Amino acid sequence: MSTFGSPSPAPTSDGGAIAAAIIVIVAVLIIIVAISCTCARILTRATASELQHTIATMPRTSNVVQDWQIDAPTMEKFLQDLAKEKPIRFTAQQLCSFTANYSTVLGSGGFGTVYKGQLQNGVKIAVKVLKRSLLDKRAEEQFMAEVSTIGRTFHINLVRLYGFSYDRFTRALVYEYMENGSLDKYLFRDDTQGIDWNKLPEIAIGTAKGIAYLHEECQQKIIHYDIKPGNVLLDVNFNPKVADFGLAKLCNKDNTHDSPTGYKGTPGYSAPEFLRNNYPITHKCDVYSFGMLLFEIIGRRRNAKVGSSDSLDWFPKQVWDEYEKGELATMTFSYGIEEKHRENAQKMVMVALWCVQDSPEARPPMSDVIKMLEGRGEIMPPPKPFTYMFPVEVNLLNPATYTDNSSNYSTSYATNSSRYKEHTTAVMAKYEIQIVSSS
Repeated sequence: MSTFGSPSPAPTSDGGAIAAAIIVIVAVLIIIVAISCTCARILTRATASELQHTIATMPRTSNVVQDWQIDAPTMEKFLQDLAKEKPIRFTAQQLCSFTANYSTVLGSGGFGTVYKGQLQNGVKIAVKVLKRSLLDKRAEEQFMAEVSTIGRTFHINLVRLYGFSYDRFTRALVYEYMENGSLDKYLFRDDTQGIDWNKLPEIAIGTAKGIAYLHEECQQKIIHYDIKPGNVLLDVNFNPKVADFGLAKLCNKDNTHDSPTGYKGTPGYSAPEFLRNNYPITHKCDVYSFGMLLFEIIGRRRNAKVGSSDSLDWFPKQVWDEYEKGELATMTFSYGIEEKHRENAQKMVMVALWCVQDSPEARPPMSDVIKMLEGRGEIMPPPKPFTYMFPVEVNLLNPATYTDNSSNYSTSYATNSSRYKEHTTAVMAKYEIQIVSSS
């Protein structure tokens, strides 16, 4: 039978169903994508409109910045400022954070309280929070003196000022932390935990270097006015640093004297010229105070004590009496100074006696004090000091003669060569001593 003219087989129903399903799925996906795009455009326009409204309604003067936005740049600036030795102005809130809400007290006094703290970078600090009184102008002057003087100095033997805080609630100074505190607590304690004697000459020399920097190396001369053991702080290795510049004053180097109003310093350390009317005050008042500090280092005791019979036990006068009798060795032995340290002790005695001369001109500059303490030359015999305290015993050969209640005074200026001379031959030394003795 012929197959020509036979009908073609019909397509199966399964293939049509699959094709229809694919078409439906594609159509649905297209619809979903279209809806998503439309929603995204609507949401974007709404967000932009909201931001525009927020910006438009924000006060023009607003400069509030969140802490998280400034932490990193603030720390970077802080570290940069420290590197530049520039004091930072801290807020009261920062100081509260640094000191863990003022939890550790290092000391206190009439000025206020000192707290231990730590900066964000781990550097330990001491925060001196000053007592605040709206009527206390002197405290305000001391605050400004501290920031303006120590804030512009940097020396290994001066305590460093990291910054300060000053507002209507807080007035504080932020210093480097000194692990061993002040020198006085080691000199005047009754137990045996004081400083070994071999460290004391190093402390004296370091303190002298700090004062010499203030007087002779700063762009402007700085008079401290309150040199004493309580204002000499010791680091972890017992290296000394002069502190507490609350009474300090900047002076032009060309000025020969200052004119402070009223008494400055601590009784027992202040120079006698403060008690003389119209007497010029110079940086030599710090030299006198350093001499009194030296006496306390030598004896490891306070210079003045009241005896059982209300008599004054004044160590500097005792030292002069022993020196005048040629019995310094006996005196040093009585104060428990070992044989190996007695030469240093006697040298410190001679320097102290030069520093506390009645006449400021007779006192050596601090640069010469350093040379004498370091043994760079022979220290010449000092004239008798303290004659202003004992007018009956005034020695006419003394470099200074004072007249109370008067600006008149006469001095015999003491040159460097009359205080000490560089090491030289025995013949020259003998000749120079004879000349000085006959003058």
